[in-house]
Amino acid sequence: MMKLGYLTNYSEDEVCFASEVGFTSLSLSAGPGSALDATKLTPEEADGIRKVMKRNGITISAIGHYTNPLDPVENKRREITDYLLKAIDVCEMLGVEVFTTFPGRGTGTHVEECISLFKEIWSPIVEKAEAKGVRIAFENCHGGGGSRPADWDAMFDAIPSDTIGLEFDPSHLFWLGIDHLMAVREYGKRIYHIHAKDTEILEDTLARVGILGQGWWRFRIPGWGDIDWQMFISALLDVGYDGALSIEHEDPVFEGKRRREGLILGYKHLSQFICL
Repeated sequence: MMKLGYLTNYSEDEVCFASEVGFTSLSLSAGPGSALDATKLTPEEADGIRKVMKRNGITISAIGHYTNPLDPVENKRREITDYLLKAIDVCEMLGVEVFTTFPGRGTGTHVEECISLFKEIWSPIVEKAEAKGVRIAFENCHGGGGSRPADWDAMFDAIPSDTIGLEFDPSHLFWLGIDHLMAVREYGKRIYHIHAKDTEILEDTLARVGILGQGWWRFRIPGWGDIDWQMFISALLDVGYDGALSIEHEDPVFEGKRRREGLILGYKHLSQFICL
């Protein structure tokens, strides 16, 4: 049965809010300086977090850190790789089976353009994750390197392991003009986590600037853009997905003091289509 949650930094207050709204999961950021900093988190702290989650009836659907592990600067690349290896330990400490991240894009736009470097960097991380029982889900974000099916094919060919898959976000595919429903049906077995984010096409702006212009689309809370979430969730059910829908809140209308309002509205829309 699917879970419904959102991406956030960990705090006990955030967990309590999620539980009060009715969310059943959270995906938690584990970047440097966060509560789940991979260089600092201790087993004792992790145990305390697990108790807070259990007390509030919330599961951790994924641990995530989004960066460019194919950075063109070698020292920076080594630093990022070391951190990602430690982040797999955070997953193990918290009993989380999915780690979400970007594949990286080097100096270009697509991971397909530097697939040999991808294989070199990710192979030892995948090996460790496999040994720990953790699956790595690459978000199909345009800025993260893996936005197209061609990138996914290149990654899966370079490292032929079921340990790697997708954190599927339909919002990026939607504005790129890629059929997100067809992609679900084709890659369903490799979808390990969902970012639930909507996209609104601003038709008046698009009519003036064209697809190569700026400002003709924006990210929205699910239900406030142009994606049909009932059809999307139906496609997920068709391919047997039973993981989490995790709202990634990047809606400019509901930012700042209205952040939680946006999350509540996203919950109300998505909860129509799944059993919680």
